[in-house]
Amino acid sequence: MNWYGLWADVIVGIHVVYVGFVVFGELAVLTGLVLRKSWARNPWFRCLHVAAVVIVAVELLLGYECPMTVWERNLRDLAGQPHSGQTFIGQCLHSLIFHDVDEWTITLINAAVGLLVILTFAVFPPRFRRAKQACKAEELARSPHAHAAADPAPR
Repeated sequence: MNWYGLWADVIVGIHVVYVGFVVFGELAVLTGLVLRKSWARNPWFRCLHVAAVVIVAVELLLGYECPMTVWERNLRDLAGQPHSGQTFIGQCLHSLIFHDVDEWTITLINAAVGLLVILTFAVFPPRFRRAKQACKAEELARSPHAHAAADPAPR
């Protein structure tokens, strides 16, 4: 078994999941916002999503090649395979995220998706306050003064 090729396929799989998270995550958020679903403003999801986009944006701005692309290419070299993936799974996954277009087009698409995600985050921010309200309600429920204030005065 060629372990380098297997690990290259694993890296491509992780890369596909990452790209899918960015693209389909934004589509899910936009759909949820249009349908007025509360999950569309989930702070955990939204912050992780923006972080994933910021990582790609920093790579683009600094001119860094994606580490997953570099790792996959190095593993394919060690496995003696072409960079497009030699295994069936590797070829399928690789074709999902890598296309023969010029670098400027890829940069433009990445920048547009990043801008859309950041604008969505800014215009429709996640809702953190529900967690704060729940904490305040718990504090009030635990407070001995809250019960005394809620009880009517004895007659």
